[in-house]
Amino acid sequence: MSDTPPLSRGERVRPWLALVLPPTAWYVFELGLASALKEACGPVGGWLGIVWGAASLVVCAAAAALAWPYAGPAGDQTPPRQWLARVALLLSGIFALAIAFQTLGVLIVPPCVR
Repeated sequence: MSDTPPLSRGERVRPWLALVLPPTAWYVFELGLASALKEACGPVGGWLGIVWGAASLVVCAAAAALAWPYAGPAGDQTPPRQWLARVALLLSGIFALAIAFQTLGVLIVPPCVR
């Protein structure tokens, strides 16, 4: 038996939370801006699109920060937890890139063109 204490529930949940946050941030960004665009198209191309995109990028960065400590050498954690943390880091980057390009698109394309 090892002398290391078992991981707490929070430490076990963090890689899973880091895995779920980026796609959720992207999905809420997509649906939220689409809903706002149907109501009033003006603010989406200005402050709302930028703020919502920045907030979604912050969520992706927070997910990467949650996964980072578990992506390194296995140590006292199980190999699946390390693998899950690495996948969460990859997804954070992919979804952050998608959100960044969509935010850039919000800035380039006028929202009220019909």
